[in-house]
Order: sequence, then C-alpha cells, then structure tokens
Amino acid sequence: MAKISPVSAKYMIHTSIQIDGVVDNPDVIGAIFGQTEGLLGSELELRELQRSGRIGRIEVKTEIKGGKTTGEIIVPSSLDKAETAIIGASLETIQRIGPCDSKVRINTIEDVRISKRNQVIERAKELLRDLTNKVLPDSQDITDQVSQSVRMMEITEYGRDRLPAGPAIEESEEVIVVEGRADVLNLLKNGIKNVIGLNGTKIPDSIRDLGKKKVIILFVDGDRGGDLIIRSLLNMGIEIDYVIKAPDGKEVEEITKKEIHKALRSKVAIEQVKMELGSGDVPTNGKPQYQKPSYQKPPYQQRQLNNRESNLKEPSKIEQKKFKTILNDLIGTRGACILDDKLNILGKVPLSELITTINSVKGVYAVALDGVIDRNLALAAERLNINYLIGMSSKIRPQETKIGLLILNNF
Repeated sequence: MAKISPVSAKYMIHTSIQIDGVVDNPDVIGAIFGQTEGLLGSELELRELQRSGRIGRIEVKTEIKGGKTTGEIIVPSSLDKAETAIIGASLETIQRIGPCDSKVRINTIEDVRISKRNQVIERAKELLRDLTNKVLPDSQDITDQVSQSVRMMEITEYGRDRLPAGPAIEESEEVIVVEGRADVLNLLKNGIKNVIGLNGTKIPDSIRDLGKKKVIILFVDGDRGGDLIIRSLLNMGIEIDYVIKAPDGKEVEEITKKEIHKALRSKVAIEQVKMELGSGDVPTNGKPQYQKPSYQKPPYQQRQLNNRESNLKEPSKIEQKKFKTILNDLIGTRGACILDDKLNILGKVPLSELITTINSVKGVYAVALDGVIDRNLALAAERLNINYLIGMSSKIRPQETKIGLLILNNF
C-alpha cells in the first residue's frame, strides 16, 4: 500500500497505545485511518499521503495481557518537521479502537538522519584510522630516510688495516674513535662523518698514526668494557685528547641522535681521565665520575695563534644553543643558514651559492653550513667581518683565521 521505504524516511513517529479490551492489529489500522479522515484537510489526509509515498507503511505491535491490549504504532514520514508533528498529534485524537476505549500517546518523533549521521561519523573514524596506518610518509620522512641511507653508504675503509671509517677522516682536525663497524654506522646515520672503528681489541697502527696528527676523541660504550678499552689504549701509549662514554648500560651502536650529541658535548679531557683512573675512582656501574667541563677549545685551539691576535669573544650559551639547533636542522640538506647579530635567519642557500650570497648580504653575523669550512670561505668571512663560521668539520685550524670556528663536535 505505501510506497515509501524506511531508507527514504526522514522521521519515525513512535506512539504507544492502551486499549481496554482485546483487539487485532487490523482494528488499530482501521481506527487510525477512519478517525483521522477529514481532520486535517485533503493535503494531510493519511490515505493520500500514503498513496503518494510521503507516509510509509504503518507498523502496529500489540500484546494482550489481562484482558487489555497494549502496544506501539510506528509511522515513517518523509514530510517536513511541522507536517510530521501535526500527523503525530492527530493520532492522539483516537479514542476508540474497535468496540473498546483506547488511549494513544506520542512518545517521540525520531530524526532518522541523526542516527545515520552517527553511523557516518563512526565509520569515518574507522576509515581515518585505516588511512593513517597505511598513509605514505610525508616528504620530510622520505628525505630523512634517503639521507640516512646515503650516510650509511658513505662508510669507507681507512689505512692499511682497512678500518671502517667515515668519509671525513682526512679533512677533519678531530677524529672520533669507536669500537667497531656497527658504532661507525650509527654515527654515520646521524651525520657524524669523522669517525673510525678499532675493529677489534688489537690496536691498529692506523690509529697510532692518526693520534700523531689529529685530535683523537675516544667514544666507548657505557659499560665496564668501555673502561677497559680506555685503560688499554692509554697503556699502549696511544695519543688521546678526549674521552666520551655512552649513557650507562648502552652501546654506541644503539644510542639515538640526541644521546650522541649530548655525549659529544660532554667530552672529557684525557688529563682528567688519567687522574680518575689513576685514583681508582671507578664506581660499580663502570663509568668514571667525570665532571662536565665548561666550554673549552680543543688542544690545538689553545696553542699560540702564530702571532695573529683576535678580539673575538667565545660564543655565549644562548649563541651556542642557537648554533647547535640550526646545525642539527641542516644535517643532510647540503645547505647553509645566514644569521644576523640577533641570531635571526636572514636566508637559506645551497652550499654552491654561499660565498656569492654572503658577499651581497649586509649585516651577516654568523654562517652555519652542512659542510666543511675551507680556506676560501674563511677568507671571504674575514673580508666581510663575519664573526662565526659553524660547520660539520673544518679544513683550517682556528689559529689560521680571525673568524670564530665551531664544528659539530664543539657542541
């Protein structure tokens, strides 16, 4: 009889009925159509509305108990709110069903679209969760992954002992010595390229040779084995300038980028290490009680400046923190940041355009770059009265320029 389907209905009129007697469902349907006929005019006549599909199939559910009939009437409607409310109110005018007195009461008019909307929201949440789990990484994640893989491919072999090493051993003033190949790979992955591995307990001749011409920084695991390596190298007469230990209980190959840079900033001069080891002051956790030193230059920076004097002050703590943050952000970009005296970034340029750019920019205070500080860059910086050059490593010594030089290992 009715053309409207539950899918197309916008509202559901829920009505309760109480009948003082026993009646059948057809009696209820007949009373609904009979007692509302002509009540609301031809436009809201139930039979015409059902014939046109604006009122759906009326469902009646009854239950007989104790000689009385109770139940529910459900009327689906695709009319608007006002018309649906009028139809619902008209049902309450029914006073008799069959031969029995009755009472009809509208319980609620349900907006079917609300329940559909809730279903849409819940389903959308599920779809979003699936999409989030399967979504492609953003461009920065892809860049980081590619940069890390490239850095790990940069591992080389150094010297006649064919030791695993990074590509910046020859050009760097400082060399970080670790225990094995896995340690070298972890440091390369995190942008440290001036690193070389011992590759065993026997001290290679290549490490001895490096100790004679480079600043050696020994980076060992944070366990008892790390202490033994320190003692072993000292007993063999290897020239070491600084010592770094990984966090307690961790190995160099497993520590994070943040832990690596924190350890590099906490390097300890070999003289202090000798004093601690000589006094036997090694606690049960296997890590000497080193005191974190204040900012200090490496030994080669403490030598005389070959009669070249400079009034440049050491960078403040705020400057060091800013330089470190910018340098970490530059790792893997092969670019440079130009800063003014308020440490604001004036611009970012590729390394190939750096010297040309600083020649055309006024008020340059410092330059940070993901690369090696060479003589040409230092000369250009001197000519332009730039205060600091901050890079991953340097081909020139601090005593060879009036510019303040800071490299990754200084932080």
